Amino acid sequence: MPITAINVRNQFRGKVLEVIQGPVVSEVDIETAGGQVVTSVITTRSVQELGLVPGKDVIALVKSTDVSIATL
Repeated sequence: MPITAINVRNQFRGKVLEVIQGPVVSEVDIETAGGQVVTSVITTRSVQELGLVPGKDVIALVKSTDVSIATL
């Protein structure tokens, strides 16, 4: 079921692969059903409040105002 109460159209179901906690911010790696990995940097407090641990089912909500591109 998509989350419709917020204005985020890009939603990816997945499982938490890894959580690297820092004192203020943490990195959360999420593997989508298609095998892609999405990494989020969120506050460590949010990680704890959401109970994010490896194996937990989650939805990655992606909203961006710009995309940067570099040449190879």
